[in-house]
Amino acid sequence: MPDSPIVRAATEVVAWAVGAVLVGWLSGVFVNWLARRRNSRALRMLSRKCQRPWVLVLVVWAVYNAVPPPTGAVGSAIRHVLELLLVGLTALLVVRLLYVAEDAAFQRLRIDVRDNRRTRRVRTQIGIMRRLTSAVVIVLALGAMLMTFDALRTLGASLLASAGVAGAIAGLAAQTTLRNILAGLQLALTDQLRYDDVVVVEAEWGRVEELTLTHVVVRLWDERRLMLPTTYFITTPFENWTRDESRVLGAVLLHLDYLAPVEEVRAESRRIVEQSPLWDRRAWVCQVVDSTPWTMVVRVLASASDGPTSWDLRCEIREALIAFLAAKHPEALPRPADPLSFDDAATQSSGQGFGRQPSQGRTQRSEAARSEEAPPT
Repeated sequence: MPDSPIVRAATEVVAWAVGAVLVGWLSGVFVNWLARRRNSRALRMLSRKCQRPWVLVLVVWAVYNAVPPPTGAVGSAIRHVLELLLVGLTALLVVRLLYVAEDAAFQRLRIDVRDNRRTRRVRTQIGIMRRLTSAVVIVLALGAMLMTFDALRTLGASLLASAGVAGAIAGLAAQTTLRNILAGLQLALTDQLRYDDVVVVEAEWGRVEELTLTHVVVRLWDERRLMLPTTYFITTPFENWTRDESRVLGAVLLHLDYLAPVEEVRAESRRIVEQSPLWDRRAWVCQVVDSTPWTMVVRVLASASDGPTSWDLRCEIREALIAFLAAKHPEALPRPADPLSFDDAATQSSGQGFGRQPSQGRTQRSEAARSEEAPPT
């Protein structure tokens, strides 16, 4: 009985399997020791992501080599199962290695710096290529597993002549998916969109949080996520505030009364902008850009290093100017229109167009305000 071929084969299989487990465990211990010694995140992720698939690949490979050549249906079935496991586990290990390589590259390509345009472009291309390579590896693994079946191999040979028709049918069935994949590749390779880009889509402001072959995830300013297909960014116009650089101009619009002292507003705007740490010292301007029958529109432009900073700078300028006008020149702030003025404008619009004529009460208030501001004689 101890010299039975079955016992010897089982003993050999167990010995090979135990040896494979031991090799996998020792390699994991070595990688962990090296990761602690060098304080390497890449090695720690390599151990965490690839340790189990690596051990399983070693075990299946060892058992496959230890199993004697098949002599019957049972032996052939066992070797076939081992072949399928070996192909599948190898593909899983390769995909995990791609994840580790991507993470290691991202650690070197930091985006938490001021000038990160080139880094974000490289990160976007690496992410897209990793996803594409993973998909190719999975498809090749599935094809290799299917080709291990004799029936499917014969079926594939018989369908080779009609591959063009089958490909056309498959292309029509997956037309939307293929279009999204091609659009994702175009976005990544042509540098039209990158990770962490500041964009305005569907009247919403946000940053590109995830960019895949089929869809883009935009993190909006209020922490919502807007998911769009990649074809959207190929066929629909959108704003990219960080296409060439992250610096932007922020605009603050104020509707002021015609009595507002523009020069004092301009001087106060200059003081507010120059004292703000959010201003990048590049450009600013204060101008009257429009007028309405009731108010004039004053615009203050100020540059900032990026979109979020520009938003905070705009809010700061707006709040400070409103406080200044309310304290020093309350007559410059717009007031509710007198209802009688609308009746006057309606009766006079037939012969004088749509311009609004001030009512007597408004005229009296304006004259009173001027008399209060006039210096004593």
